[in-house]
Amino acid sequence: MALPSAKHDVFQAIADPTRREVLKLLVDREMPVTAITGYFPMTRTAVSKHLRILAEAGLVKERKVGRETRYRLETQPLQELKNWLNYYERFWENKMSALQRFVESD
Repeated sequence: MALPSAKHDVFQAIADPTRREVLKLLVDREMPVTAITGYFPMTRTAVSKHLRILAEAGLVKERKVGRETRYRLETQPLQELKNWLNYYERFWENKMSALQRFVESD
């Protein structure tokens, strides 16, 4: 019996430059896969695979309009990512400030 495939997380989804570009395209508007495909030198099937990974990570949502599937950006997972990164940014700023104080105190 085959195990179900694991869902992709936000980090896996944004690790690929093509998927980051897809997210940029969807910032201001909803787009069908055919329109998204026009921005990339790859097949519609390849773009659909990227969109599926983004959807599994919760970064895009699909909506059927007639025979067409349209995609839109979901920003909530990106906000969670930003919050996570902010914690580490503060951590490293504190470490660098401590290092600077140590170096300058000599």
